[in-house]
Amino acid sequence: MVEDFINRKHGREEVAYPFDELEGVLKPTYGVIVYQEQVMQISQIIGNYSLGGADLLRRAMGKKLPEEMEKQRTLFMEGANTLGFDTEKAGRLFDLMEKFAGYGFNKSHSAAYALLSYQTAYLKCHYPAEFMAAVLSADLDHTDKIIIIIEEVKEMKIPLIRPSVNESYHAFTVNREGAIIYGLGALKGYGKAAALQLIEEREANGPYVDLFDFCRRIDLSKTSKRAIDILIRAGALDCLDSSVQTVADRTAYRAKLMATMGEAIRLADQHRKNESSGQGDIFGLFEAEPSAEPQYALQDAMPMTEKELLHAEKAVLGFFFSAHPIDQYRSELEAVITTS
Repeated sequence: MVEDFINRKHGREEVAYPFDELEGVLKPTYGVIVYQEQVMQISQIIGNYSLGGADLLRRAMGKKLPEEMEKQRTLFMEGANTLGFDTEKAGRLFDLMEKFAGYGFNKSHSAAYALLSYQTAYLKCHYPAEFMAAVLSADLDHTDKIIIIIEEVKEMKIPLIRPSVNESYHAFTVNREGAIIYGLGALKGYGKAAALQLIEEREANGPYVDLFDFCRRIDLSKTSKRAIDILIRAGALDCLDSSVQTVADRTAYRAKLMATMGEAIRLADQHRKNESSGQGDIFGLFEAEPSAEPQYALQDAMPMTEKELLHAEKAVLGFFFSAHPIDQYRSELEAVITTS
């Protein structure tokens, strides 16, 4: 029906009406049933419905109840017969009306939807990154939808930056270069309170320097060990080491973060207890202000395999971010298939 409407509007298809008597009802929409009000008018003109009966038909179509629709079909056919209309044509018209129920709105809703469609189309055309960031932020809690939208972001060739404790906010945002920065709120299992506290501390006291600095400055009552683990697996702490650029770098770095996390939390907890008891940090575990350079070395650890890294990302993001397991077969696949 959409194709019929477009083709008739542009003169590529002849405008036709199921019955000549319906020209006044369907002329504004090129003979295509578009609005619920048209269904009600058709049922009155062809099916001999009262206005109240026409509204009952509209409701029945909206609810899509098979038994009620069969009852309404009988009433419509009887009314058409009473008014002397061809019952076979009336039956085909009822089928059209029933098909309409799958997509139709009343006219006022349709106008509002059309206006919103024009506005969002304008924003998507002229502010694509900002628009898609807003769309992603609207579905922070729905990973399945996030994955679909991110596929569109990739097709639109908008850069997507992985989660970062030094750049991300709770929602998806856009940086000065026009790239979308992944929102912390979209990480599976990572709470809003932890994200907001992380952001508040960063804005108050500057970027995090290393894992130890991060653990010292965040509120461990809101950010559990599991939450830090989620950040590591998502790659949100990769930004703490500028040398981490490739997938191989990430497999080694994240393994070290995992191995060191427990000790970093212990030191941060000890520092906090010392502060709360009024004792000085006699061992100099942490300086009063964040250091410009990392103060402690990460523990050595066996690097993750690329497969482990990718599946860790998928567990918290819902999709593979750094690469895709099928990439190793891409050249072979491109030789035998033509689509992604």
